[in-house]
Parts: sequence; structure tokens; C-alpha cells
Amino acid sequence: MRHRCRTPELGRPADQRKALLRSLTTELIRHGQIKTTKARAKAVRTTVEKMITLAKDGSLHARRQVLSYLYDKQLVYNLFEQVPDRYGERSGGYTRIIRTVRRKGDNAEMAIIELV
Repeated sequence: MRHRCRTPELGRPADQRKALLRSLTTELIRHGQIKTTKARAKAVRTTVEKMITLAKDGSLHARRQVLSYLYDKQLVYNLFEQVPDRYGERSGGYTRIIRTVRRKGDNAEMAIIELV
């Protein structure tokens, strides 16, 4: 029974899904915006917001938690340097999802997810 289990499965096994979300989170923080499917954008939103919230905390424990999730150490350093200035007053809602045209091959809903 999986009532109220709201984790999107994205049609993948658990290990592939976790790796996909880690890579999407890393690239979104690196580039500021990425173009992906709407379902993936909604799934990656939660992890990106957790990473930014941890970076706002700025403690050593938070830095180690982010380092255990993201793939790039230099990116974590830049994240912890920039986030308190950029999102210091904001209490949430660090991402924006903008729907775009459907993908030509399979008609999947596409979206651009970007940092606010």
C-alpha cells in the first residue's frame, strides 16, 4: 500500500532515479537553469531547495551534507559563498518552473527550471 507516498518514481529503479536527481541538482546549481521534462523539474525542485536551505545555514555539518549529495566540491564552495547574499531574506521558493512546448518525439511536457 503506497497511500500518501508522494515520491515521483520517474519510471526508473531507485538507484538510477537517485543518480538522475543528483546530476540534475548539480547542473541546475552550476548553470542556474536547465531544460527538462515537467515531471523531472518538479522532482528536482525539492532537492535543490534543500541544498540552498543547507547553504543558507552555513555550518560545517550543512556543508558536509551538501558535499555528500552534490558531485562537485568547487560548486559546493561557490554555493556556500553566494547563497547567503542572494537568498538571505527569502524564506523559500528558490526555484521557478516555466512550462514550454512539448517535445517533438514523444509529446512529453517540457519545462525550464531556474533559480530565482
